[in-house]
Amino acid sequence: MSVNDIAERRRIRRKLTFWRIFSFLFIAATIVLLWIAVNGGELSNETAKDHIARISISGVIQDDRELLERLDRIAEKDSVKGLIVSISSPGGTTYGGEVIYKAIRRVAEKKPVVSDVRTLAASAGYMIAVAGDQIVAGDTSITGSIGVIFQYPQLKNLLDKIGVSLEEIKSAPLKAEPSPFHEASQEAKDVMRQMVMDSYDWFVTIVAERRNLSRAEALKLADGRVFTGRQALNLKLVDAIGGEKEIRAYLESHKVAKGLPIVDWQPRSKGSPFLLGGMARQLLEWNGLGWLTKFNSLGNLSDDKMLLDGLVSVWQFEEK
Repeated sequence: MSVNDIAERRRIRRKLTFWRIFSFLFIAATIVLLWIAVNGGELSNETAKDHIARISISGVIQDDRELLERLDRIAEKDSVKGLIVSISSPGGTTYGGEVIYKAIRRVAEKKPVVSDVRTLAASAGYMIAVAGDQIVAGDTSITGSIGVIFQYPQLKNLLDKIGVSLEEIKSAPLKAEPSPFHEASQEAKDVMRQMVMDSYDWFVTIVAERRNLSRAEALKLADGRVFTGRQALNLKLVDAIGGEKEIRAYLESHKVAKGLPIVDWQPRSKGSPFLLGGMARQLLEWNGLGWLTKFNSLGNLSDDKMLLDGLVSVWQFEEK
């Protein structure tokens, strides 16, 4: 056999190897795409079967687009027969609570929703809880803290001590007020209070409407106090004391089949599932090793301590 024949054979063999690998990858990608199409865009088939969806809301509440999109998918997915909203949060921004509240109500228009108050669902956390058709809390859960707050630092005295001043030229007296660099005028305080009270009025209104309270009754409870689950039950801020048993009983009373599995709808993994990292993440989760993917999130440990801008509805306690 000549040298040219040997070289030609090698060239043909390399071509065949390339096309074999390409064909394998193409077929694998096609199977994954078909799987996702059949399961409504999810890599897991858990959500393709009839089930009760559960989402968890914890930590400081903010405007969370991914959560809103997840709630909208739950609302549209026929296999979801009911929703459990599990809440462990001291609250957060009023806007963050508002948009999540409205997204949950969109779900409730199509299927029953139960709010599961865990250790703490206060302020904007309670705002979200009232979106549910039924609120279930523990005996010693902490809830309530109905109110709105606007805070800003005041650095004037410190700057005076170190001899630093800030000069400003602005278009109107109320521009950029209140400022941390000088004491706010009474006019500025009045404007900020009007804004706080307008948001507070909206909060009280939805509490009164959703809990079947008169406005006078709601206002008595909306002085910023927190309540235990038992106190909240007596005040009609929650519907029942208990846990999963009571939640399932309510759902069954609203035509949700007994024994349906509860499936946690987790946030979608970052990155495409078709890339190596996404596929590796899915494989780890399917094998019960999803916790290994959390080690790149150490920076999130202080998320609940971050500074919130604007109006907030959050229960704060002094740490010692």
